[in-house]
Amino acid sequence: MANVLVTGGAGYIGAHACKALAQAGYTPVVFDNLSTGHRAAVKFGPLVVGDLMERAAIDAALAEYQPIAVMHFAALSQVGESMQDPARYWRENVMGALNLIEAALAAGIDKFIFSSTCATYGDQDGVVLDETTEQRPINAYGGSKLAIEQMLRDFAPKGLNHVIFRYFNVAGADPEAEVGEAHDPETHLVPLILQAVAGTRGALTIFGTDYDTPDGTCIRDYVHVSDLVEAHVAGLEWLIAGKSSEVFCPGTGAGFSVREVVAAAASVTNGPVPMQEGPRRAGDAVRLVCGSDKARTRLGWTPDRSTMPQMLRDAHRWHGSDGF
Repeated sequence: MANVLVTGGAGYIGAHACKALAQAGYTPVVFDNLSTGHRAAVKFGPLVVGDLMERAAIDAALAEYQPIAVMHFAALSQVGESMQDPARYWRENVMGALNLIEAALAAGIDKFIFSSTCATYGDQDGVVLDETTEQRPINAYGGSKLAIEQMLRDFAPKGLNHVIFRYFNVAGADPEAEVGEAHDPETHLVPLILQAVAGTRGALTIFGTDYDTPDGTCIRDYVHVSDLVEAHVAGLEWLIAGKSSEVFCPGTGAGFSVREVVAAAASVTNGPVPMQEGPRRAGDAVRLVCGSDKARTRLGWTPDRSTMPQMLRDAHRWHGSDGF
């Protein structure tokens, strides 16, 4: 089976991508420094413990496993932290990606799938967000991801074909509960809600209740993690088929406010969600919803599990299991 290098493959989305790759007949080779990932999440192929800031470690992994492609998930990804420490985000996200891209080209790899984000769009209320929307990030996380997108375009004439996925909020867990979402500290809404319901943390804090939305809380487009990684596998096969470099926004087109997600979780878990209101967080956009069906029409991608009840049920099952 052909090898695919998966950076950040011990993390939430990366681990799910490794399972999807294995199911599609590839061997995922995880490259992860385990700063936020989990060794126990690496279940579908070998693990290389290494850091993208160390070019020699990347070169060694590529030489040993000779992957046909790179799937790049590894990144710092907390919006609030990026506002407080932008230098770290520019240094680690951008320089790490540059090391990876140069190493891939030096190893003769011409296929690169990149995990980008709708945070590159910034806060554009009333705008349908798709692959052609102007990108104007409002935090260092989005800025660093946009820089990597530009980097990939600049390296395309050197022979690096790429697929960029700008996705929105990711939720849910593997339906078989083999892998799931476990951050430390946890910052994502769905696991925070489930932990509050389970009593393993205090009340959920809703950051900002005075936004210009129907219920005053931010609105996001949520996609099931299993659906999302299927898009990544489709993107890999797109490149293997010799097709052009592309950008895709794999969203559902349905936005949910924070309060709507909380209400749905209360229904799924049959229990109230302890919560409290807090001030807005710097760098948070009001509304981020995908208005594109390009991934569906071009890749043949269908987000079958991306309903809010299904995402919550799968996440709840994972959090109720023994985890890793």
